[in-house]
Amino acid sequence: MAQTVFSVTILSGHQKLFFERPHVSRRIFFSIRALANDTAWYQSKISFDDPAFRTYFVLDGPGKYFEAKGEGIFQGNVWVYNTSDVNLFYTGTEILI
Repeated sequence: MAQTVFSVTILSGHQKLFFERPHVSRRIFFSIRALANDTAWYQSKISFDDPAFRTYFVLDGPGKYFEAKGEGIFQGNVWVYNTSDVNLFYTGTEILI
C-alpha cells in the first residue's frame, strides 16, 4: 500500500495534472481540497481523463472538497482547473494498493 499526500498552488486560470493514472497499483481512495476561506466562493473544476474539461465536476461554495473511495473508483488521470480569479492552494491525498 502507498499513500501520497501533497499540496500545490494553482494559479488563477491554470490547470494541473493532479493525480496520474496508477500504472502498477490500484487506486482505492483520493481526495482534493481547495483551501480557502469558508465564506469565499472560489470555483475549481475537476476532470477525469479530460484535460480539455469538456466534462467536469465543480468545486465551489463553502465545501470546496471532493473525495472518492472504494474498489470501483476512477483509475485514470485526474486534472484540476482553477477557474476562480485568485490563486488557490490545494491539498491532495491518494491511496494505492
